[in-house]
Amino acid sequence: MPNETIKLTAKFKLKEIPDGLDGLFQTYREIVNTLITHAHENNITSFYRLKKETYKSLRKEYPELPSHYLYTACQMATAIYKSYRKRNKKGKAKGRPVFRKEVIMLDDHLFKLDLDGKIIKLSTPNGRISLEFYPARYHEKFRGWKVGQAWLVKTPKGVFVNVVFSTEVEVGEAKTFVGVDLNENNVTLSLPDGEFVQIITHEREIRTGYFLKRRRIQKKFRAGKKREKLLEKYGGREKNRLNDLYHKIANKIVELAEEYGGIALEDLTNIRDSIRYSAEMNGRLHRWSFRKLQSIIEYKAKLRGVSVVFVDPAYTSSRCPVCGGKLSPNGYRRVKCECGFEADRDVVGSWNIRLRALKMWGVPVPPESHPMKMGGWKVGRNDVYKSYG
Repeated sequence: MPNETIKLTAKFKLKEIPDGLDGLFQTYREIVNTLITHAHENNITSFYRLKKETYKSLRKEYPELPSHYLYTACQMATAIYKSYRKRNKKGKAKGRPVFRKEVIMLDDHLFKLDLDGKIIKLSTPNGRISLEFYPARYHEKFRGWKVGQAWLVKTPKGVFVNVVFSTEVEVGEAKTFVGVDLNENNVTLSLPDGEFVQIITHEREIRTGYFLKRRRIQKKFRAGKKREKLLEKYGGREKNRLNDLYHKIANKIVELAEEYGGIALEDLTNIRDSIRYSAEMNGRLHRWSFRKLQSIIEYKAKLRGVSVVFVDPAYTSSRCPVCGGKLSPNGYRRVKCECGFEADRDVVGSWNIRLRALKMWGVPVPPESHPMKMGGWKVGRNDVYKSYG
C-alpha cells in the first residue's frame, strides 16, 4: 500500500511577548521589502538567484541577525513577487509589491518546539530565548509527527507560532469511490450501492447572515477602533462556526466512505477565475470556502486510510450520467434528459463525479458500459435523501 504525507498546521499562543520581538518583526519586514524590490527591479523569481545576489550585502547590514532569517526572508520575498507577477498578468495587481504583515518565517535552525516543556526556543539577535506557550488539547495529537517550518505571527489577539507538522500514513487501495458534490447549502454523496446521501449544511445562510452583519457595522461606524473590534469579533465567530461545521461534515463523509476505500472530489482549484454571474452570486461564491472543506475531507480521509482523487469538474451537473447527453432544466434544481433520466442537479453532480473517478481508475462507465439501474432513470421529486445537520 502506498504511503502519503499529511501536513497540518497547529497554533501555539505565547504567554508573554519578550522585549525586542517588535524590533525583530520590523527588521524582518525591512529585509523582505528590500528583497522584493530587488526581485521586482531585476525580474527575479528564483530563490537561489535572489539569495546569491543579496546575501552578502544583507549580512553586512544585519551582522547580529541569525543567518537563517535571511534565507527565509528570501523565500518569503520570492513567493510574494511570484504572486504579484501572476496577479499582474491578470490585470489585478496595483502598484509595486509590498510586504506589510507582522509575520516571520522560521526554519528548523531558528526554532525548536518542546511539547513536554511547553516552550518554544527561538533564535534572536540576542541569542536563543525560551518562549512559553498556552498548551491546548489538540496539540497532543502531534506527538510523534515531524516538525517542519513555522511562522511567528503577531495579531491583535497576541503572538502565535504556527508550526507545520507532517506524518506518513498508509493509504489503502480503493475498492470503489463515493462521489462528493459540494454546494453552497448542501453536500451530496453518490454511494456505490446506488443510494444518495444529502447533508444539509446551511452554510449559505450562515455566511450571508455574517456578511449582512458586517455591512451594518460598516455603515454605522465609518472608522475607528470600535468598528475594527466589532468586525474582528464577528469575523472570528463566523470562522469558528464554519470550521466546526466543516469538521463535522468531513467526519460524516469519511465515515460513510470508509467501507469503500475511496472518495472522489471535484478539482475546483481555478473555479473562482471562471465565475461570471451576477454581482450577488459572485460575492456569495467568493465567500464560499469550498477548498478549505476539501482539504479537511482529504486529510481526515487519509488519516483513516481512505484514498482521495480529484476529477475534472466540467459539466458534472449538466451531462446525463446514463447516456452522456446534455441535460435540460425541469423545474427548481431539477434536470432531465431525452433518454428519460430525471433527477436533482446535485444528485447528478455527485453521480458524475463518482463515474469520472471510476473512469480514471479504468472502469467502464456509462455511456460506454451498460447503464446502472436506478428506478427507471428517474429520482422522484419528492424522494427524501438521508440528511445530517
